[in-house]
Amino acid sequence: MSGLTRPKFDFRFGGRTLCLGRETKIMGVLNVTPDSFSDGGFYLKPETAARRALQMEEEGAHLIDVGGESSRPGSQPVSAKEEIQRIRPVLKILAKKIKIPLSVDTAKYDVALAALDEGAEVINDITALRQDKKLGKLIARYKAGIVLMHMRGTPQTMQTQPIYRDVLKDAAGFLKKAVTRALDAGIARSSIILDPGFGFGKKLEHNLTLLSRFDFFQSLRLPLLAGLSRKSFIGGLLDVPVGERLAGSLAAASVAIHRGAHMLRVHDVRAHRQLCLIIDAALAGREAA
Repeated sequence: MSGLTRPKFDFRFGGRTLCLGRETKIMGVLNVTPDSFSDGGFYLKPETAARRALQMEEEGAHLIDVGGESSRPGSQPVSAKEEIQRIRPVLKILAKKIKIPLSVDTAKYDVALAALDEGAEVINDITALRQDKKLGKLIARYKAGIVLMHMRGTPQTMQTQPIYRDVLKDAAGFLKKAVTRALDAGIARSSIILDPGFGFGKKLEHNLTLLSRFDFFQSLRLPLLAGLSRKSFIGGLLDVPVGERLAGSLAAASVAIHRGAHMLRVHDVRAHRQLCLIIDAALAGREAA
């Protein structure tokens, strides 16, 4: 890992620019759902959810990712109407109070439209523009940012015997096609981040390969996001429940940063921010030397 350099990118969206590569950025997770794998049911009241978002901002988050539908393995989909009812009140409160950008975790056109109208500036689409053909043009029209993630199947089917000939090449090929879909829809290349999708249609060995070879995705020449926080493969390796996966999450995040991750999607913002400050300082010192 000592020889790797992290490419620099300007991530542009909604009139903002985030400079990626010098400093690892933190995307704080805020699920306003009853059934998410880690924090489901914690932030159902809009005021409680908004307080958590503001707390994450104070702890050092650079973006907040609001989710109104669980994507844990086996989760059942909800209607766009229900998803909007969950996220809109939170976005309304935060639009007046928060300074950092808001992302919304959705694959639905109607939800994305409602979110963007309420001030969200990034759409985190776990289907990588496969589910809703109109979504890409909407994002382009609003000049929003997008996270394109690799997932095998759907949350309902993704963990049903996932098989790959080569998980690295398969995921990279999938993401390359997703980028083409985004560009064809009019989304600027500078508004795209890629996520290899830890835990989404992957067995333990697949996740470990993605982590140890995360730098493989640098060939796509776009910024990279790692969503490792509290994932089941960490629990499986350590034999610990969700609430005891912080140490494992930090260890995995450290590997991802050294392998070129520009952004981390996390639940425990303060701890990950401290980790990033140390690693980023060390990487900067190495480059200066």
